[in-house]
This record gives sequence, C-alpha cells and structure tokens, in this order.
Amino acid sequence: MKIKELIDSIKDFFAQKQPIPPGMYTYHTPQGADQQYRLHLRVNKDGQGILVINAATVLHLNRTAVEFAYHFIQQIEEDRAVNRIARRYRSDKDQIRLDYGAFLNKVELLITTPDLDPVTYLDIERQEPYTSEIDAPYRLDCALTYQINDDSHHEHTPLDRVSRELTTVEWQTVLQKAFENGVPHILFTGGEPTLRQDLPDLLLSAEELGLVTGLLSDGLRLEDEEYLELLLANGLDHLMFILDPANAQQWHILEKILSKDLFTTVHLTLHEGEDLKPSIKQLAELKVNALSLSEASKNLTEQLQNLRDYAAVMQINLVWDLPVPYSNNNPVALELENIADQEAPEGSGKAWLYVEPDGDVLPSQGMYQQVLGNLLSDPWEEIWKKAQAQGG
Repeated sequence: MKIKELIDSIKDFFAQKQPIPPGMYTYHTPQGADQQYRLHLRVNKDGQGILVINAATVLHLNRTAVEFAYHFIQQIEEDRAVNRIARRYRSDKDQIRLDYGAFLNKVELLITTPDLDPVTYLDIERQEPYTSEIDAPYRLDCALTYQINDDSHHEHTPLDRVSRELTTVEWQTVLQKAFENGVPHILFTGGEPTLRQDLPDLLLSAEELGLVTGLLSDGLRLEDEEYLELLLANGLDHLMFILDPANAQQWHILEKILSKDLFTTVHLTLHEGEDLKPSIKQLAELKVNALSLSEASKNLTEQLQNLRDYAAVMQINLVWDLPVPYSNNNPVALELENIADQEAPEGSGKAWLYVEPDGDVLPSQGMYQQVLGNLLSDPWEEIWKKAQAQGG
C-alpha cells in the first residue's frame, strides 16, 4: 500500500467514528470554471443542516444529505466519500453511491434552475420544518423602516416604537452577525423598505456574504426599470408583492416583474364583502410563483379557507410563513390545515426572528411585549437563548 493510501485509510477510519463537526462550510468553484456557483453548508449539532445554493435558495437537509453535502464541499473524491459514509452508517456501498449521485444531480438542477424558490426540501427522508431543535433561526425579518407610501395606513405602523433607524453601516453589522451565527436568509421588510435609499447597498452586502435575500414591498418603486435591475444585479432572490387588486398601476408593475428571473409571491388581503377569486384567477394566468393570503378581520376565516381551496384549484402554491403588511392580520397557516395528525408549525422565535428599525429583536412581527435584545448592543448568544426559552 502506498504511503498516501495508508494515510487516507487512517483518516477514513477516524472520520467514520466522528460526526461531522457543526459549523459553516463554504465552496466556490475555481476561477475559470465553465459553471460558476457557490455553496454554504450549515451543519447543526444534531447532524441536520441547510445548504445555501448560489445565495439564492435554502435547501433543508437531513443527516444523510448533510454527509453528502459535506463531502462534496470538502472536495473528497467520490469513492472515498462513499466508503466513509457507507462505513459510518453501516449501509450498502452501492446504494450509498446511487443516493450520493442522486443528491449531486438535484443540487446541480437547483444550481441551474432560474426563478428559484427561496426555500426548498429534498425528498430524501424529508424533515418537516421547525420540528427539531436548531442552532440558529433560518431567517431574519429586517424591518428597515416603518415609513410607508400609503398615508391611509400610517395608523397601523408602530412608528412610536422606534426613535431612530439603523444606519447603513449598522445594518451591515446586523447582516455580518447573522452570517457569522449561521442565519442563511434575510427578508427586508417594513414599512416600505424601498423608501430606504440604501436598500441596494444592503442587498449587495448580503449577497457578498452569501445570504439569501427577499423583499416585502408594495412594488411601486419597482416600476423604475433601472432601479429594479439594480436590485436584481445586487442579489435580490425573491419578492413578496403586496397587491391591491383595485390598483391598475400595481398590476402593470407586477406583469413587468414576472418577466424577470425573480421568485415572486403575491400577497392579498381579504376585506369584508370582497370577492378575491377573480384576482386569484388573474394571478394564475400571469403564472405567479406563490400566493399569500390574510384577512382584514378575524370573522372572515371561512371565506379565507374558500379562497385557499380556490387557489389550489388554480394550482397556485400558498405561502404561510412570511410577514404581512401592518394593516393586515398575520396569514393563516393554510397549507397544513386538514392534514391528518399534523399541526401548523410554530416558527416565531425559532425558525425566524424579527428585527425592528432600531435593531431590537422580537420573536415575530407584532410581538412587542417580548423584546429579546438589540443586535447592536447585545451578544447574539443571549438573544438566541431568550428566543429559545420563550419558544419552549
């Protein structure tokens, strides 16, 4: 046996006995490679993890898939990787090789797929979201400002809660802290975040770190083609478009956005006496990627459920866990209703945290009595510990 083979054999022996160390692992394709991409892998203490692909989508992984991703990111030769994984799990080597190849094919498909869903799951022993203990939230909802375009809704925004807004540099510090602690996904919200002149700069900062970024907006600023292209060039991965069905200008802007390589969710709010079915039908014809629904008053639950059913008939995917405008109630977790033996997952303070314009952290939008700390003045570990304690 050659010396190198002997050393590799010894390394493999110890590697099969030790779990993959928790932490962050990164891979960038070499300069000059035909296909350029980058991967960020977060391994949790329990062996599960997430893989961020091209700072565009968060892929949730079970333990086996984490093994595959880790060995690929470490650029370990395939035969050696298969041998290690087969020994660690005492599994059939040929089956591991097939599963490993299937995993790499799926990752390659996601790398090359336009208009990518910001959060997805592999169908290899899929783990339901938010059902296990995690080391860091999957997403930070960053309210850049509580200012909005529509004066009629100013009474709904909590302007009196903040005496100032974070500067660009301070928000960049928040993004850096999120990345360092394993948060893969940032959603810029508000208020109306496009009222912040530094939104393109913050998107670029998140992109350079390798974070997935989303935007919740009424879309009015996106009518400016140059501005929209700047946001896309700086790394915007997905958009939640707050639509007023009676606003013809918004429909025009939405059509323009849907022609771009941008995963777009449309949010509709049901008001008393309103029929949203024609709007949902029109959205289906426009081929929106997803739909978010909420009610303006809590006595509309049955009508909201009917809209959910209609959206399913129109073959539109429903999104339940993104924040909504302050003039509306939070969305109902419709996707998991009526599924036997399942309850809607509780993500507040666990799967996501909410950052106010002054840096204060809440478990979720609107939970003002549960300030967990401030991301500029308090250690991340203390904030996350409080979030876990409140989340049970």
